[in-house]
Amino acid sequence: MHLPILVDRRSYDDAAALLERFGEHAGVEAALRADRSRERGNHIHFCHWRQIERMLVVLCVDQVMGTIH
Repeated sequence: MHLPILVDRRSYDDAAALLERFGEHAGVEAALRADRSRERGNHIHFCHWRQIERMLVVLCVDQVMGTIH
């Protein structure tokens, strides 16, 4: 599995805010935001929200993913 890349702190903050507000439906909200951005032609926000959607999957898993140092 390829882990999502966090570009900046804002990405994590947006993911955490969606989790707090929408709980288990946070991924759906991120997908909706990405779709709205795409419809408006805003590819920057589209990519941002798609990445958040992927990050939410990782944040919701209760086991270690990737390399442990």
